[in-house]
Order: sequence, then structure tokens, then C-alpha cells
Amino acid sequence: MVARLLPLPPGEGRGEGVLERRTEVIHARNLRHVATPAERVLWPALRSRGLEGAKFRRQIPCGPYILDYAVLAAKLAIEIDGEGHYTGDGSARDAVRDLWLTAQGWRVLRFTNPEVLGNLDGVLQTVAAALADRPPHPGPLPEGEGAA
Repeated sequence: MVARLLPLPPGEGRGEGVLERRTEVIHARNLRHVATPAERVLWPALRSRGLEGAKFRRQIPCGPYILDYAVLAAKLAIEIDGEGHYTGDGSARDAVRDLWLTAQGWRVLRFTNPEVLGNLDGVLQTVAAALADRPPHPGPLPEGEGAA
């Protein structure tokens, strides 16, 4: 008997994209273990609801991308850019990525490594301001509110 390594064809139910998603998750986990110096400085300030009580996650798959940090409830992505992002190709890739994320309802904040390492307080203030400006929760109003 041969094990089926590929997902089932569309329409056959279970399995669509399972291996692809698993690969993304493994890649994201690996990225958590090889954080840049700027990421190692920023993460302690964000983790455990350390900023505005927001639940930050790091290195999470989002569509075809992996976000450095994200607050899912606010759809806020934080990207820490190293030198590779400053080139023409890197800037162009970031622009495409930001367009895709924005189309999915995400707000994207980008900081350079030197900004995080040299001005952590300023970076945290910017993130806190973005969290304070988040759109209201799309859930229904409590009973009795909003009635005409």
C-alpha cells in the first residue's frame, strides 16, 4: 500500500492544502528560533499582553506570508525589516506583500532594525497608538443596544 503524500483533489473533502499548511507552520516555528537581534529586543515588550493588553503572536502564517508579529483581534501586523528590505527588489516585494495584507483587512506597521534597536520606546508608542485606533469589534451589540 502506498501512502498518499499529496492533498486530496479539490471536491474530495478532507486534505486540501494540509501538507502546504503544515510546511508553513514548520517554517514559522523555525523562524521563532532564529530571531534577529531587533526581534529579540522587541518580543519581550510585546509578549504576555505586555503592550495595551493586546495578544501578540510572532512568526505566524498569513496567506502566502509569515508575519513577524501580529495581533489577530486588531488585524495589526508588525514587520521588522533588515537590510534586504532596503534594496529595489526587497522594497518591491514588501509593497506587494503590504497590498495583499491590506486587501485582507490588515494594517501593517514597518520598522527597521535600527529603529527597534535604537528607539524601542518610540516603536512601542507607535504600536500602542495603532492599537488604540483599531476598528470596533464586528460582533453583535449586547441585547438592548442599537435597537431603533
